[in-house]
Amino acid sequence: MSETPKPKLKLGIKQLVAEANAEIETWSVAEALARKDDPSVLFVDLRDIREIWREGGIPGAFQANRGMLEFWVDPESPYYKPEFGSGKTFVFFCAGGLRSALAAQTVQRMGLAPVCHLEGGFGAWRKAGGPVETVLPPPPKDKA
Repeated sequence: MSETPKPKLKLGIKQLVAEANAEIETWSVAEALARKDDPSVLFVDLRDIREIWREGGIPGAFQANRGMLEFWVDPESPYYKPEFGSGKTFVFFCAGGLRSALAAQTVQRMGLAPVCHLEGGFGAWRKAGGPVETVLPPPPKDKA
């Protein structure tokens, strides 16, 4: 059997993330831990909800579906979330820091400020001993 040919892309994920990191502010885990209780900071968890249920989350983080983020940030969108109008510093994170770099770049280009992302993501947070809370799925609905 022959291998399926891979497409030739103009930009790969490594280049996209490198470009994003060049444009955005990045917080180390130490910086994030130092500001975890700061009421002017909102941590935004971009991971899929199944990742959050499996791994837990940063206490108090706002869970934002990455696929809907731009719609949730835009006040002209019918899906706008008021958390993004709070005027807080938004610290985006994902599992390892790749999705959050791209997300922070995108919302910064949209005009949301101030934004940054967590270097190494939730994995680095957990490895550094940052607090983690259990997030459980909702109970099943009765089929009465």
